[in-house]
Amino acid sequence: MSVEDLYDYDELRKLDVPTVFVAQVKSATLVLGGNQLIDVVDVSRTPAVRRRRGGGGLVLLRPDDLWIDWWIPHGDPLWSHDVRVSSIQVGNWWADVLRERTRDEVRVHEGSLKGDPTFRVVCFAGRGPGEVFVNDRKAVGLTQWRVREGVFVSTVLHAGPTTDVLEYLRDPPAGLEEALDHHTLTSLSLGARDTLVAQLTKASGLFQVRPRLFV
Repeated sequence: MSVEDLYDYDELRKLDVPTVFVAQVKSATLVLGGNQLIDVVDVSRTPAVRRRRGGGGLVLLRPDDLWIDWWIPHGDPLWSHDVRVSSIQVGNWWADVLRERTRDEVRVHEGSLKGDPTFRVVCFAGRGPGEVFVNDRKAVGLTQWRVREGVFVSTVLHAGPTTDVLEYLRDPPAGLEEALDHHTLTSLSLGARDTLVAQLTKASGLFQVRPRLFV
């Protein structure tokens, strides 16, 4: 079964200026990782399914999630040839904003990919470079796609719990539900979504801003 791409990635590669996408889905959508097979989900029970470019497992997106993506063209001062540096840079933009809004400890994971390999079917069950944790509980998930024209870093802070993603998996591994215990917009009491978006775009510098609504 073929799965439609989330973005028009050919058009994305043509952008020659740094761009931040403030993205949103109209209804619940499962987004597969770039190399993930559709077989991991039961298509008879799933909501809409799309595929992103980049690594990692699937993500369940909902309309109220805070979903921000950055495109950094090759040659821009913010572009780096180092995969980890690119992810950590974006994670630090998030961390700077979160530290203004909480007294809890905010950290950006700078190490390698960690977590039970059997849980990697779902992105939020592990930790990777650039992902943000509050009191060691995951808050912001991150994935990256690199091509010769630039780097695309996709991030999300969920509005609510996502453990119901297990309902759509063909064979969810034991322990995955506990591994998906993550922070949400509500648990962090972060205030107005629009204010957070404005702070994030400001923290990342001179990017053009484009809203994206996915059906």
